[in-house]
Amino acid sequence: MSKQLTLEIAQKFLQDGTGDLDAFTSIDDAAAQALAQHEGDLLLDEQLRLALKESLLLNGLTSLSDAAAKALAQYEGDLSLDGLTSLSDAAAKALAQHEGDLSLEGLTRKIF
Repeated sequence: MSKQLTLEIAQKFLQDGTGDLDAFTSIDDAAAQALAQHEGDLLLDEQLRLALKESLLLNGLTSLSDAAAKALAQYEGDLSLDGLTSLSDAAAKALAQHEGDLSLEGLTRKIF
């Protein structure tokens, strides 16, 4: 069952830290842009927050649009998208521009 991370959910998370970003399997482009522009950690677990500086963990995502990839690539910290098993060429090119650490451990194939 697909669970979409929307702009409204992202904004609420950025305001008060409620929600679990890893619970979502897809993200809309506006939510990706909002999260990418956030400075600092985006982790719920306080211990992880202390251990990892400026990280965005979205390991629950199983799909990512090209526009969302482009937006997330602008995030200035480490980015983890380990739930993705494939990327389009455009998404891969966008994420290649990411300047922090990028984790894509779930990738198994490429979409042409």
